[in-house]
Amino acid sequence: MAGKKTIEEKAVRHAADLSRISLSEEEVRLYSSQLAGILEYINKLNEVDISQTSPTSHPLDNLKNVFRKDIVRESIPVQDALRNAPKTKDNFFTVPKIID
Repeated sequence: MAGKKTIEEKAVRHAADLSRISLSEEEVRLYSSQLAGILEYINKLNEVDISQTSPTSHPLDNLKNVFRKDIVRESIPVQDALRNAPKTKDNFFTVPKIID
């Protein structure tokens, strides 16, 4: 197909590395193909003539964020919060390192 965008497998591997996701070679080929399909669809959307289309606004114009007041309250004691933690150090949860 003329003008078809492709995603190089190298780019898929790079994105996986940045995301700390391990992919098999089969998955790299699959995702490369799927991402190319997404880009092709986006290109088709870019070809749509919207010159006669008026902009729309959000259908819920009167919608507002509703936040609760930030009120300081009593909390459970630190020791109770840490009671079921597998590992703690200096009154904090200890978790395994996940990023090199």
